[in-house]
Amino acid sequence: MNQKLPQYLASMTYGIYILTTRHGGSINGMIASWVSQVSYDPPLIMVAVHPNRYSHDLLQKSGHFALHILAQAQKDLLARFKGPDPGSKFDALAWRDGVTGCPVLADCIGSVECRVRQTLKPGNHTLFIGQVVDAVFNGPNRPLCTLDYEGCYSGKQ
Repeated sequence: MNQKLPQYLASMTYGIYILTTRHGGSINGMIASWVSQVSYDPPLIMVAVHPNRYSHDLLQKSGHFALHILAQAQKDLLARFKGPDPGSKFDALAWRDGVTGCPVLADCIGSVECRVRQTLKPGNHTLFIGQVVDAVFNGPNRPLCTLDYEGCYSGKQ
């Protein structure tokens, strides 16, 4: 591999999102940065999730996810979604069950709930392509991105 590639990949910018999912009585939320709009008609969103993540298994079983855009000022919220206890991630947060059953956070710029239409495994992450089934927009704000967050995963071990 070219020695410059890790530096290049670390310099690519992405949004920083919270992805939530539910299967049965189990819920989880995780930080996601490898996210992209795939299509406008139909509205499709792609998220990349590593198979060793707890959310990966829940996503595969449920076929649904919710994706939340955070404001730059909400950076501190990310720390709770790094913890190992899925249930405590939602303690003292305002959220509701969405139309897909996924947890939908109340305090964010906006969220979409998606039904997984396609799953691809082109490399070490699984790409979940979801069709938007519901959307919430709470108002404009400056979105949190990798330029604001030191913990961004760039693929380096």
